[in-house]
Amino acid sequence: MRTSKDTILTTHVGSMPRTQAVADMLFAEDQGKEFSKTEYDALMAQHVTDIVGKQHDAGVDIPSDGETSKISYATYIRHRLTGFEIGEVPRATPKDLDEFPEFRDRLAKQGGTPKYNRPICCGPIEVKDHTALHKDIANLKAAQAEHGIEEAFMNAASPGVIAVFQPNQHYKSHEDYLEALSEGMRTEYETIVEAGLILQLDCPDLAMGRHIKFRDESDEEFLRNAELQIEALNYALQNIPSDRVRMHICWGNYEGPHTHDISAAKVLPVALKANVQGLLFEGANPRHAHEWAVWQDIDIPEDKILIPGVIDTTTNFVEHPELVAQRIERFANIVGPERVIAATDCGFGTFAGFGAIHPSICWAKLKSLRAGADIAAAKLL
Repeated sequence: MRTSKDTILTTHVGSMPRTQAVADMLFAEDQGKEFSKTEYDALMAQHVTDIVGKQHDAGVDIPSDGETSKISYATYIRHRLTGFEIGEVPRATPKDLDEFPEFRDRLAKQGGTPKYNRPICCGPIEVKDHTALHKDIANLKAAQAEHGIEEAFMNAASPGVIAVFQPNQHYKSHEDYLEALSEGMRTEYETIVEAGLILQLDCPDLAMGRHIKFRDESDEEFLRNAELQIEALNYALQNIPSDRVRMHICWGNYEGPHTHDISAAKVLPVALKANVQGLLFEGANPRHAHEWAVWQDIDIPEDKILIPGVIDTTTNFVEHPELVAQRIERFANIVGPERVIAATDCGFGTFAGFGAIHPSICWAKLKSLRAGADIAAAKLL
């Protein structure tokens, strides 16, 4: 994983705004409608080239393919694994939104809830088809070469995020479900790393899962399950060097009260057990920005790289570069600037065609990220 002693590197969580044409194509695929596969492939390849170029122009050192071909960060797996079918299951809402029902209902009426098919596990999980994965890798590698990018990353759903948010109606237990998912996703992880890309595992289950699936359980029960999810993840990573992997945890990429979020102090000791070098986490939103101080009291393994979110992804404010620099400096003063990469709280297009940030403001935010990193580097290096 790339580090630097000359500058503060920048990256982000993964998803970028898709064009309407890309979103329309992804929804046609997800809904089983007819579409031209030739046009689909050409559109995805061009969009990846464009989106990597825009990240590069904004000053992002370690870009991604923007999750261009994925309708969402986790539900894409039904096209790559067997055992998943589309079904009708009540969609749980975050506990904080349920406590403010008028606000929750207003969000829904304003289109604040993404619409996509939800996979349900109804049969044995096995690898079905990795054609899309190989195309994603080829598209990103081509864009990386065209724009002279030294290092790029590709997102993949963790076993835990699939298990927590995609209902299981087949396996006898949560543990059995996790085990099957670990084996099913292992090949995807290994293929990404073998291609020379950094693997990013998306794990909102380790924080957001607390106030959704485990909303009526105790913190202790949630953390017990989080430990199981880390064990499943480590099994799937058994053949991959930790310095080729980073992991993202978050409390939900939505604007809301977040009054039932579990504290970072409770989840970070579990997250740090993952066999990954980089840890991305929210550090800019108003509910968790103060928790930078938690890192002062945590035993941080020396091989870990902190990748804090210093840009919020739920509001259209463009953070001032001086504020970005201050946020970076806090973490650099704890572990050293060479072990800090500046990032965003979450993605800008978690679901295709849906996002709180206007695309043009997305790029302004990333430019501010770059400017803030430069200010911090001038003070620290």
